[in-house]
Amino acid sequence: MNERTVITFGTFDVFHVGHVRMLQRAAEHGDRLVVGVSADALNIQKKGRAPVFSEDERMEIVSSLKCVDDVFLEESLEKKRDYILEHGAKVLVMGDDWAGRFDWVSDVCEVIYLARTPSVSTTGLIEHISSLG
Repeated sequence: MNERTVITFGTFDVFHVGHVRMLQRAAEHGDRLVVGVSADALNIQKKGRAPVFSEDERMEIVSSLKCVDDVFLEESLEKKRDYILEHGAKVLVMGDDWAGRFDWVSDVCEVIYLARTPSVSTTGLIEHISSLG
């Protein structure tokens, strides 16, 4: 069997339609989709705040999607290459807000950046919900 595994990474906090569409589009680039969900500690390091939903809850949400075949906890940005090799990924798919930032792994897999869903962002949603209180 010569499966083409696609890998992607994200926080997937306050899960929304933009996340669903990105994961569905990522899955179209191969036969199997593996998703690295950022650990709570990694999210605090990257964004300076804890996620609204815990890493366990976010992993459960992502793993429940039809298009997702496997989910693992991403604990370090520096381990991207290790995760790609560990999961046998032939393709890395990321949102275009990361354009160019993962070209350094193009020696081990194809790197594709997908356009984000316009007008949908987790940060925007969190700010909107906060303003309602």
